Amino acid sequence: RRIRTAAQRAPRRQAVMSGMPGRVRIVEVGPRDGLQNEKAIIPAATKIELVDRLSRTGLRTIEATSFVSPKWVPQLADAAEVFAAIEKRPGVRYPVLVPNEQGYDRAHAAGAREVAVFSAASEMFNRKNINASIDESIERFLPVMEKARAHGVAVRGYVSTVLGCPYQGEVPLRDVVRVASRMHALGCYEISLGDTIGIGTPGKARAMLRAVAGDVPIEALAVHFHDTRGQALANVLACLEEGVAVVDSSVSGTGGCPYAKGATGNVASEDVVYMLEGMGIDTGIDLPALIETGLWLSSQLGHETASKVARASIG
Repeated sequence: RRIRTAAQRAPRRQAVMSGMPGRVRIVEVGPRDGLQNEKAIIPAATKIELVDRLSRTGLRTIEATSFVSPKWVPQLADAAEVFAAIEKRPGVRYPVLVPNEQGYDRAHAAGAREVAVFSAASEMFNRKNINASIDESIERFLPVMEKARAHGVAVRGYVSTVLGCPYQGEVPLRDVVRVASRMHALGCYEISLGDTIGIGTPGKARAMLRAVAGDVPIEALAVHFHDTRGQALANVLACLEEGVAVVDSSVSGTGGCPYAKGATGNVASEDVVYMLEGMGIDTGIDLPALIETGLWLSSQLGHETASKVARASIG
């Protein structure tokens, strides 16, 4: 397979549109969010190689794994092994997801310097997903915040179902704002707002972001879109126009939500970087290397890449 360079595939970069960030940080979630729902158990060596390949593309934040109970997510039962073996490149952050204090303790013992905690904006989703109310889920990670402060470990927060829930349907904006604001007040340096089931459209994404930005500084917000209905890139663009400069994405478009009918995974990192480059927005990422990594991952998983840019680049 021959991977064409970004310059060969795209027209000359345009100037950054007025009001848009000049640089965007991509948070690569493929090794965690992308792989956690794969049915076949992926060897630890493959996960380690994936992170190492991603580290060489210029990405500066790569969510490496999750220290969740192996009972609930068997795919990530090898979290400690994987985290210990990945090459920690200077200037690259390797956050890991932790569901509670026990998960944090395991992550800290493995040497993690950044963790992520999560809750949903939907009360019903939280109860179905982790058998706890929103308030109870936040109580679970209060000890995490305390220990992280003591250890000098950074904490990122995820808020899911910000644009809709598979169980309750529409999620009131006030609930999204309340959860995001509380997580930020507790010490999460950044809050990632997730459209878990890929139901959002640009207008709704923009309105949601504006509502949250009324309580949480835009500099502390990130967006996380799934492409279930083909709206992810449009939603990302709408949020960039509002000033967001951090975007979560997954190489090869891996992932998806087991609760969303027809879910097709996270927005592909390759497609996001291609769009940003075409707009003159810097990411610091080597797009051909990222495409190559995505194609390699797809071959390991045994299914075609979900990245349209990757498909178009194969000569």
